[in-house]
Amino acid sequence: MYKSFLIKYAEIGVKGKNRYLFEEALVKQIKYALKKTEGEFAVRRTDGRIYVDAPAEFDYDETVENLQKVFGISGICPVVHVEDEGFEKLGEAVVRYIDDVYPDKHKTFKVAARRARKNYPLNSMEINTELGGILLDAYPEMHVDVHKPDILLNVEIRDKIYLYSEIIPGPGGMPVGTGGKAMLLLSGGIDSPVAGWMIAKRGVKIDAVYFHAPPYTSERAKQKVVDLAKKVAAYTGPIYLHVINFTDIQLYIYDKCPHDELTIIMRRYMMRIAEHIAGQTDCLGLITGESIGQVASQTMHSLAATNEVCTMPVYRPLIGFDKMEIVEVSEKIDTYETSILPYEDCCTIFVAKHPVTKPNLNIIRKHEQNLQEKIGELVEKAIAEDELIVVR
Repeated sequence: MYKSFLIKYAEIGVKGKNRYLFEEALVKQIKYALKKTEGEFAVRRTDGRIYVDAPAEFDYDETVENLQKVFGISGICPVVHVEDEGFEKLGEAVVRYIDDVYPDKHKTFKVAARRARKNYPLNSMEINTELGGILLDAYPEMHVDVHKPDILLNVEIRDKIYLYSEIIPGPGGMPVGTGGKAMLLLSGGIDSPVAGWMIAKRGVKIDAVYFHAPPYTSERAKQKVVDLAKKVAAYTGPIYLHVINFTDIQLYIYDKCPHDELTIIMRRYMMRIAEHIAGQTDCLGLITGESIGQVASQTMHSLAATNEVCTMPVYRPLIGFDKMEIVEVSEKIDTYETSILPYEDCCTIFVAKHPVTKPNLNIIRKHEQNLQEKIGELVEKAIAEDELIVVR
């Protein structure tokens, strides 16, 4: 029965004179999402409303599922069009709508009319009253409840008349691309895909870098990261994934530095490399999945030590989350089951038995001097051999 969807947004509505830019970005993202959906669609923006029209047959469930992955959408409303052929025809359409959508009529309801077309002969209050009376006559078992109705029947009087009562929740946030671009340090764990998703929800376009350590990490571990990127890309659009061979750098650090400082020093070089690639790709910051105190490399002292090598801002959206909160989001965005597959990344392979939790920056810098002979050459080689994978 549905041939259109009304797309609701929240934050975009308070953008003032720039609102049309955000609306256009949202329309662009909706069109991209619908390319993955069977059927043909027309997306139009009119009078502060965005509509998705399906003139031919389409897969309703698939369409809704893909729209629910578009940041910026707060609600998806399946709507019925009613031609303006007089109030009697509107009343018949409303009765038919309730009959089709709600087989069980033992419900309370409220009619909420909005008359955007001011030449319509009845005002909003009159429409509410008249349509409410028509429904009570048609379905005596129904009752009016203006405070907490089971059914809130929205009637919008515009170029056409639109009826809807269901609002399917969207992900919210801002359209991707309206907030710049950032580089995500993506591992095979639970945290980093969630961090990327959360920053993308604020309108940020995401690129990603993954540090691979063959033969200590397998091709399955690399594929796991690609699969996680695909899950995130369902919301963000294409992700440019940079795969960096980190083996020689890790082995050199392992050979030249105290083992309790391995994780911190390796993280510092990961941040340096990620920032270099970010600078080459017009990114404005780095994103990590770190949370205070979750592991030794994520204490306040350790985070300060890794931050010290960066000039770009480092965004840590999970910084105050506990593990269960992160898992909850990962399940919501369908990355959890992939993240827990038993293919370890380079961070877990080379972890020390007793890593330092309160690294002293002066000591860390001193021990990094042990690397001066070859580390620059190894970093340049790793960057030069960057493998780029476009993940869609």
